[in-house]
Amino acid sequence: MSNHQKSHKRLTLILVCGVLLMFGFAYMLVPLYKLICQKEGINGRSGATASSMAGLSIDTTRTIKVTFLTTLHQHLPFTFKPVKPFLLIHPGERKLIYFYAENKTGHDMTVQAVPSITPGDAARFLKKTECFCFTQQYFFKGEKADMPVYFFVDPAIPSSIKEITLSYTLFDVGDFLKKQQHFTKGRIDL
Repeated sequence: MSNHQKSHKRLTLILVCGVLLMFGFAYMLVPLYKLICQKEGINGRSGATASSMAGLSIDTTRTIKVTFLTTLHQHLPFTFKPVKPFLLIHPGERKLIYFYAENKTGHDMTVQAVPSITPGDAARFLKKTECFCFTQQYFFKGEKADMPVYFFVDPAIPSSIKEITLSYTLFDVGDFLKKQQHFTKGRIDL
């Protein structure tokens, strides 16, 4: 085998390994993102449970206004809004808020809400323990639902933060699910 052929085989091997590494990295991005969000409290995704919150003390000397906003991606024919536009909360206090959603598309649909918290510094202190945004939501044609968010504001929040906005954008994930099912059916496990 000539040196030229050896260099081609080596290059081919390097390129194949590079493609496999890129595919593996892309495949792991979503679970890695979820893990980092949970560990760091980004976007309010928290590993906090009711038992881990039991030791929290409520700071009644401070009150924070939490405002709720909603948006629909690409004019999605849904009604999606908070039941209350805002509430006042003491750091350490647990609150339950509902968001109203109604499917006006004329057909069944799967949607996903993506949260955003502002100011950015407050994102790691607003902890959602239960949220409709953690999973995809299936709506029958014309279905209406009150979707819960159970949260608290960590007492360690800086005193300079007096207002937080929790915003959700609702997306149609039906096409994504179809693509995912297509690739899952054709997948070969090694």
